[in-house]
Amino acid sequence: MDLARLQRRIGYTFARSDLLVQALTHRSYGVPHNERLEFLGDGVLNCVVADELFRRFSRLAEGDLSRLRANLVRQEALHQVAQSLDLGGQLRLGEGEVKSGGSERPSILADALEALVGAIFLDGGFGAAQEAVLRLYGPLLDGLDPKTLGKDPKTLLQELLQARRIALPQYAVVATQGAAHRQEFEVECVIPELSVRAVGKGSSRRAAEQDAAMHAFEKIR
Repeated sequence: MDLARLQRRIGYTFARSDLLVQALTHRSYGVPHNERLEFLGDGVLNCVVADELFRRFSRLAEGDLSRLRANLVRQEALHQVAQSLDLGGQLRLGEGEVKSGGSERPSILADALEALVGAIFLDGGFGAAQEAVLRLYGPLLDGLDPKTLGKDPKTLLQELLQARRIALPQYAVVATQGAAHRQEFEVECVIPELSVRAVGKGSSRRAAEQDAAMHAFEKIR
């Protein structure tokens, strides 16, 4: 673990380093683990994102704001932010999770990011957590298009292809990992007409398809 490097990346220095260590500790490693911090961070994250959307989009109705928020706090978005921090390389995982690739698992990374937000909230208060979230979410927030109204990646990709009169993408599961009750899916999204292939991961086939669609959408938009 390189806690100093991680703190530089998130732009926040902990007064209580034990909170940071706990946020990075998966239950497979031991106790105290990060599940309670994850619960807290989820609430803080939703509040910060809701407040920012309310400020940015003064003309949007409640339902549209809700869809935008849901798109920003879903597992795929959390996973993307966690990857930007190289959070997987900082996690404390049990031996089984290490062997099964837990440090790259979207669900584990998303949960750890929420726990990190919860830890910042406990350590520095709401203002510190708000600043950290807005810093980490900057690229996603700046790239928001209210015209999409928080549509999921599969829907956005489908609409884009239909507008260009291109056949809809094909999705296929190419790999699964983990025990039956904790599987991780890897799905490939293929658009033959454009020679586009994109791979996504998720804790369910649907989540993996959404992740793959997001990567495909980014390649062709």
